[in-house]
Formats: sequence, structure tokens, C-alpha cells
Amino acid sequence: MKQERSRDSLITILLPISLIFGLVLLLSLNTGESSIPEESSPLESGLKVIVDYLAVGAEIAAALVIGSAVVRAIATYLRQLFSRSRQHQDATESIRLKLGRLLTLGLEFTVASDILRTAVAPTRQDILNLGAIVLLRTLLNYFLEQEIRQGEESHPSEQERN
Repeated sequence: MKQERSRDSLITILLPISLIFGLVLLLSLNTGESSIPEESSPLESGLKVIVDYLAVGAEIAAALVIGSAVVRAIATYLRQLFSRSRQHQDATESIRLKLGRLLTLGLEFTVASDILRTAVAPTRQDILNLGAIVLLRTLLNYFLEQEIRQGEESHPSEQERN
């Protein structure tokens, strides 16, 4: 048990540090590629258009998920604030957990959008930019998951009700 805790605390410290280090490293790399666009075939151009539409769809999905989550969280909070219930602290924590889960889903959609945009004929700089973006969003996602897990462990009765 004690060995598991020390391993978990080591992972909790090393993972974010390594992700931040990787992000800084990726952002500091400069490939020196020219910005002159290469000629592409009509098939590749058509594929880029389709993938761009799919990427925009993923971005719209992310915006809808995150926007609806924020509106829902605010409405739930206001309803709880003006109710006569004494469980305000537990309700606030529940709202945070639900919002965190939906923010995580929204982040996954944005990562999918970035991957789609880089899928067709990427340059080395596109791949480095994608790596930096994915690392940053993975770091955000990691901390959100930690918050959700800690909140669920401290309030197991909320999970049983859902």
C-alpha cells in the first residue's frame, strides 16, 4: 500500500514535468522549412477540403459540448443557490465534477480536430505543432482527470446516486 502511494506520487510529479519539458522542447525546435507551398494533386486537394470540413465539425462539437456544459453548470448552480437545501457544498462539488467530465470530452474533440488538420500531407513543422498542442491538451486533461478522481473519492455517495 505504501509502495503504491509512493509510485502514484512519483507519477503525479514526473508526468506533468515531462509533458511540460516535451512541450518546451517541441516549441523550441525550428525546422527551417520554407513557407513556399508545394504543388499537390487534385485528389490531395479534394481530400484536404473534406478533412478541413471534418476538423471544423469536430471543433463545432467541442464548442457545443463545452458551451452546453458551462450553461448547464451555471443553471444547476443558480438553482442550488436559491433552493433551501443545506447541502450547498456537496452540490457545488458535484457541479465541478460534471463540468470537469464534459470539459475533458470537449478537449478530446479539439485534439481530434488538430489531428485531422495534420492528417493530409503534413510538413515537419505541422507535426511538431501538433505534438505541442497534443502535449498541452494532454496536460490539461491529466489535471482535470486528477481533480475528477479526487472529487469522486472524497464524495463516493454522489457516484452511487447516478
